[in-house]
Amino acid sequence: MSKRTSTFKFTRSVKWQRTLLWLLRLVVALIAISFAIFPVVWIISAALNPANTLANQQLIPRNMSFQNFTDLLNDPIHPFLRWMWNSIKVSSISAILAVSITSFNAFAFSRFRFKGRHSLLVIILLVQVFPNMLSMVALFLLLQQIGNYMPWLGLNSQGGLILVYLGGALGVNTWLMKGFFDSIPRDLDESAKIDGASQWQIFWKIIFPLVRPILAVVTVLTFISSYSDVVLARVLLQSNEQFTLGVGLWLFISGQYTEKWGLFAAGALMGALPIMLLYMLMQDHIVGGLTQGAVKG
Repeated sequence: MSKRTSTFKFTRSVKWQRTLLWLLRLVVALIAISFAIFPVVWIISAALNPANTLANQQLIPRNMSFQNFTDLLNDPIHPFLRWMWNSIKVSSISAILAVSITSFNAFAFSRFRFKGRHSLLVIILLVQVFPNMLSMVALFLLLQQIGNYMPWLGLNSQGGLILVYLGGALGVNTWLMKGFFDSIPRDLDESAKIDGASQWQIFWKIIFPLVRPILAVVTVLTFISSYSDVVLARVLLQSNEQFTLGVGLWLFISGQYTEKWGLFAAGALMGALPIMLLYMLMQDHIVGGLTQGAVKG
């Protein structure tokens, strides 16, 4: 009788512990979700607030309307749609070029053995340790000199901004993509060589289709980093027509007494749509690209 009672108490204790653990996980999940969603809800509230200010802001504003969106799209001084198109264009070109060049670099470092290979990888890693902010003055002077010969790559040009973004994206993405290339068996290369395939055919017809997940990851990371940049774009771009979305939205809140938080929030919501669409299109490849490349190269 005592043995049966002790077994019942042990079973009941285990169930109680599992229930407490489940409740603890639920509470932590709710806190994390609330922490992530609250800024988005607050921005939506600010965008729907016709008062165009954050003073005395309420979660559910009175007299909600889409006036901020209408004013934003019809403002002749602040061409929001032009800024958004500039950001999409600059980010897309940067992402495409970064994926193309990085894939060549990663293939060379992964498949070829040449003198100085390890040293070059270490140099690429060390260069990426220093953020772009430290080289801001040097980048400004460099583009200023380049603009004297090629204005489309100089200051106040989207080509120059793409050049800067491209230089910052190659290093870390080369390491990331190389790890994924290393996970592909070299037997595929040897079999293709026996059949008479060239290095280009091996890369394009065999390796390239197998690395689509990491290509999607590099595309998303490069697009987001270029799309959300404000500091470099503010330094290198000087005219209203060349501004990207981040710089344009910064104009709404840069004044000391003329902050337009309603327009800023409306622009932030509309500006987030391209990134959301990109994630939805490539979500199947992102997780695989980040995990499968985590191998020792």
